[in-house]
Amino acid sequence: MRPENQSSVSEFLLLGLPIQLEQQGLFFALFLGMYLTTVLGNLLIILLIRLDSRLHTPMYFFLSHLAFSDISLSSVTVPNMLRNMKTQQQSIPYMRCISQMYFFLVFACLDHFLLAVMAYDRYVAICQPLHYTTIMRQELCVSLVAGSWFLSCAHALLHTLLLIQLSFCADNTIPHFFCDLPALLKMSCSDISINEMIIFTEGGTLFFLPLSSILGSYIRIGTTVLRVPSTKRLFKVFSTCGSHLFVVSLYYGALAGVYFLSSSWGSNDKDIIASVMYTIATPMLNPFIYSLRNRDIKQALEIFANGIPSLCDIH
Repeated sequence: MRPENQSSVSEFLLLGLPIQLEQQGLFFALFLGMYLTTVLGNLLIILLIRLDSRLHTPMYFFLSHLAFSDISLSSVTVPNMLRNMKTQQQSIPYMRCISQMYFFLVFACLDHFLLAVMAYDRYVAICQPLHYTTIMRQELCVSLVAGSWFLSCAHALLHTLLLIQLSFCADNTIPHFFCDLPALLKMSCSDISINEMIIFTEGGTLFFLPLSSILGSYIRIGTTVLRVPSTKRLFKVFSTCGSHLFVVSLYYGALAGVYFLSSSWGSNDKDIIASVMYTIATPMLNPFIYSLRNRDIKQALEIFANGIPSLCDIH
């Protein structure tokens, strides 16, 4: 039996990224630039969708929520990581660590659901275009987003409540740059079999359900298009689904590449690299993908850019 020392654990120590001390400044500037790009890029997407009436459609309604989720996912972890890199202050209070884990689980899960909802929207647009407006009505769109938020919050709350029942050993060092659930479970002196069972059952279900929905939607889209193949139709499908499919490929491709295709790294290195991809790289790239590969977004951006000088002249 390992000695339990729950009462003395008032804070944890985050070791951060496995970066040498002389390289801290370089990586601090790199990650700060990526974080600012993430926040500004996704805020711009949200602003364009709110200002341009042509973007008041279900697809862009879901996209605005995905952009907000990406900002939040990065903001939960990256600012604290940057502060630790700059000040070399590794400690984080117990309650702040638990809160950070909760919100990370919320927004990571929300990304999964929103990508699945957007895939369903593309399926309806391609496979049932005549019924699109009646199916994807405002009430359904709001319900899908609200359901995604509810399930994500419930998922995070379940794992958080189970975690705070555990006792932690005297060694409070977390070999990560944020309070990740698996890292915290490894530090526990208690029996974590229930936690692991819930992760594999409930967590696995909430992971594979959105992924199955995405794959099913695109399989249906592919079979529908291939029934009557034409260059014009293929181009329309690509312009409609290209950005979303690229984001999905990036998101799940990173997951597969880190956890399934790279056997030479240690498990801790895999966790850290995967977390960097989810919290920094993917949220930063999403606005560029939707801007560069989407004609409506580019037109809205041009109108917005051309309107800025006019506003300045008025003032």
